[in-house]
Amino acid sequence: MFDLLALLTRKKYWLLHSLVIKSILRGYGIRVGRGFYIEGVPKLKIRGTPENIVIGDNVSIYGNIDIRNRENGKIFIEDGVSIDNDCRFVAANDAVLRIGRGTGIGPYCIFNCGVDVTIGQDCLIAHAVHVQSSEHSFAKGELIKNQGHTYGKISIGNDVWLAANVTVMKGAQIGDGCVVGAKSLVRKGRYEENSILAGTPAQKISERK
Repeated sequence: MFDLLALLTRKKYWLLHSLVIKSILRGYGIRVGRGFYIEGVPKLKIRGTPENIVIGDNVSIYGNIDIRNRENGKIFIEDGVSIDNDCRFVAANDAVLRIGRGTGIGPYCIFNCGVDVTIGQDCLIAHAVHVQSSEHSFAKGELIKNQGHTYGKISIGNDVWLAANVTVMKGAQIGDGCVVGAKSLVRKGRYEENSILAGTPAQKISERK
């Protein structure tokens, strides 16, 4: 129905739609800045404090998204961020998920944060990127699903490009200006600024010139 109304009104419908969604989000206690634009409906699973979710000015969302927090998890989407359809943002425990100013996120991306995940400014994050700061323990003799998690903070610098289907695991620290090739797996460790990374696991193969 929404898409039909947008088609009939040459997309002007989305302006009214965005005002309504913004009002609903604020009604939940989520902080939403000026110039908010959305072409979908957010799915909310708020089991923590709604005020811990902050959406900055001029954030644009081009489809449905999924926002979740629990315990004391915090989500900060800074000014000028653009998000494509069907992305998921999760912050649990005392984790802070921060998406830096001017970053663009492609469709079907997942950010699962059991501890802090920081994404810098003006990054490009392509289709189906998965950022995961925790993983299950898997000791023998006990069901994996009943075991706890291990965690590692993730830091992604400014002006980083994560190409399609990249996975970033716990403990990764990706420096400013890095490029990560499609389908790469970035594991725990520090990656120098302006490195070009590729592979499973990702390794430095070149530098930006």
